[in-house]
Amino acid sequence: MTSALVVDRLTKRYGVQTAVNDLSFSVEPGSITGFLGPNGAGKTSTVRMILGLIAPTAGRITVLGSQTIRPVQDRVGFLPEERGLYKRMNPVDAVAFLASLKGVPTAEGRRRARTMLEAQGLGGHLRKPIKALSKGMAQKVQLVAAVAHHPDLVILDEPFSGLDPVNQQALEGVIRDIAARGATVLFSTHVMQHAERLCDRVVLLARGRKAFDGTVPEARAAAPRVLTLEGQADAEALARLPGVVAVQPAPPAERGGAPRLTAVVAPHAPVQEVLRALFSQGFDVSRFEMKEPSLHDAFIVLTGESLPAPQTLESAA
Repeated sequence: MTSALVVDRLTKRYGVQTAVNDLSFSVEPGSITGFLGPNGAGKTSTVRMILGLIAPTAGRITVLGSQTIRPVQDRVGFLPEERGLYKRMNPVDAVAFLASLKGVPTAEGRRRARTMLEAQGLGGHLRKPIKALSKGMAQKVQLVAAVAHHPDLVILDEPFSGLDPVNQQALEGVIRDIAARGATVLFSTHVMQHAERLCDRVVLLARGRKAFDGTVPEARAAAPRVLTLEGQADAEALARLPGVVAVQPAPPAERGGAPRLTAVVAPHAPVQEVLRALFSQGFDVSRFEMKEPSLHDAFIVLTGESLPAPQTLESAA
């Protein structure tokens, strides 16, 4: 099966600064791939090179089997990080106009626009000018415009930026729908939680270099797990158990409750062996709980980079 996108030893320099350094990865047809890293990691420069907006300093890019973007540009949809719609147009006209640039007849573009916008809950706003819409609504219009021509490859640059929790959740649903239709999705983000919920594979970028390329479970397996124990246990003895790399006190679950310790278990260490050793040595443990690492945890381990504190849909409300 031919990859929908192949990036081969891609490098981009701006003067003496190297924004992207010898980057290689591929995206398989019909998949959702997250292109992840902190701000300044080189994500947007890579996306712009894929789209032919800037030229690489070195390396090759193959898009939908083509060595250049021009022959296949009508099969590609793009949502830029910096949004841009004609403020005086209404949503239907805006979508139909942008679809026409990709070869969709105007009448068909307007039909698709109405259908897709209504599906996004914008049926009551079809005749309003873009400038009268909320930021979340305008974001939906631009996303619809990016996919109204039914592209085979959809590239989304920081698509969740500036959206409230409800619209973030709705956008995740749209991305799943795009992939379910058979299109390939590549989206860049610095928020690991979206990628953790959506992606078949992730490419982690740090300081312009690839730090990891694989599935979310493979990435998470590279980070340590946290085992919390409740009861009477000796911290020094616990630290000597196989697979335990650190031990620290944890606050009791309730006032006056049993003391608790938190043990950090090394990646790939069998948790069952840690628990077996724990009980064989006579630790008086009444309760234990294992916390698996998140993709955010894995990113820090794999890249050594810090990220903004993860924001849940609930905490962002």
